[in-house]
Amino acid sequence: MPSPNTAKRPLLWMLPMIAMLGLASCSRTDDGPRDGVWRAVLQVPGGELPFGIEFVREQGGRVAYLINGPERTRINEIAVNGDAVTLRMPGFNNRIDAKLEGDTLSGTLLMVKPKGKDQQIPFRARYGDAFRFGPGADGPAESGAPDVSGRWAVTFVDSGKNTPAIGELKQTGRLVTGTFLTPTGDHRFLAGELRGRELRLSKFDGGHVFLYHGTLAADDTLAGQFWSGIAFEDRFTARRDENASLGDADQATKLVSGDRFDFRFPDLGGVNVSLRDQFFKGKVVVVALAGSWCPNCHDEAQLLVDLHERNRARGFEVVSLMFEQFGDFERAAEATYRFRERYGIEYTTLIAGISDKDDAATRLPQLNGVFAFPTTIFIDRGGKVRKIHTGFAGPATGEHHAKMVREFERTVDGLLAEPKPDLPPTEPSIPKV
Repeated sequence: MPSPNTAKRPLLWMLPMIAMLGLASCSRTDDGPRDGVWRAVLQVPGGELPFGIEFVREQGGRVAYLINGPERTRINEIAVNGDAVTLRMPGFNNRIDAKLEGDTLSGTLLMVKPKGKDQQIPFRARYGDAFRFGPGADGPAESGAPDVSGRWAVTFVDSGKNTPAIGELKQTGRLVTGTFLTPTGDHRFLAGELRGRELRLSKFDGGHVFLYHGTLAADDTLAGQFWSGIAFEDRFTARRDENASLGDADQATKLVSGDRFDFRFPDLGGVNVSLRDQFFKGKVVVVALAGSWCPNCHDEAQLLVDLHERNRARGFEVVSLMFEQFGDFERAAEATYRFRERYGIEYTTLIAGISDKDDAATRLPQLNGVFAFPTTIFIDRGGKVRKIHTGFAGPATGEHHAKMVREFERTVDGLLAEPKPDLPPTEPSIPKV
């Protein structure tokens, strides 16, 4: 029986056709932005936030790549209508709308936010410029210049609230790459430079709009500011610490009582699904609290798709509870459908609520709270919760990510190796949809 998750409401089946039409509209070689690397800039309260865009032609049409250090995020939904160019971010509802004039693009980035708080951020790009913050950063560092490579113990401060983090930075000449890892996730791939003692980092990957300005003090500590989009700003301080660590991600989220977890939410076709359904009887199940708006949920989806593909024949299933930015079911389902298409998801995805931790906690009262998206719950063949992991360390975190992947795989393998218990009768099987 197939996973109970693939039904599309009438609105949704049109999306692949729309995407194909968008690709077809820019398939002619004389249409749209020139192939090659463009230096793009978003204007945020902290100033210019640069990133790279490369337009290329691949079999089937034109695509673009967002460039942030070693990361290249592929965009295959590009629409060109005269001098109007639209880039729709993969797996997100965000998009860039721009006007093409020769070798320049100018317009806005629309960042879709919950409760109608969408952000429109000024955008521009110029063909042929490949530098990040300033030309010449790819040259060698000056003799005796400082180097920020290594691990840093970081504190982000917002309205008096301190959030610990780990900075993992790598410097080559003046170029700096790395990320910040927090108790609830990471900032993904960052890129920038160190000029003198001024550190600049940035990223736009379709989901994050992040800018950092820091100063390296004489005592080898860092202090600066962090902007996310146009509505959020933090201060941060950092000191070198190769032993810096965060709290145990398996201890933050707990069951209020007992060892069982359940829910009943609709799939994309509106059919209610519960862990008590026959489809899940006797299986190891991972439940992921996620949202298509959440970049770290994108990172986790890639891992869960792989785990599901390798282990489903052994009795393993994944259920993703999607907390989207829309209270409207149709819009939430559309966003989830794009997310599924982006990663080739074949496991169950349910529309559980809106992208608010307090709302999610209300809908899942068996938990002591929802502290991060994603949060991942591991359930054995007998329906008992065996582990809850809060947050996700993505590929940008290097060894942190590799260690977490090993732990996820070890947990799933261990649960699958356990014998099937004698189970009481369950509810009827979920009908095929």
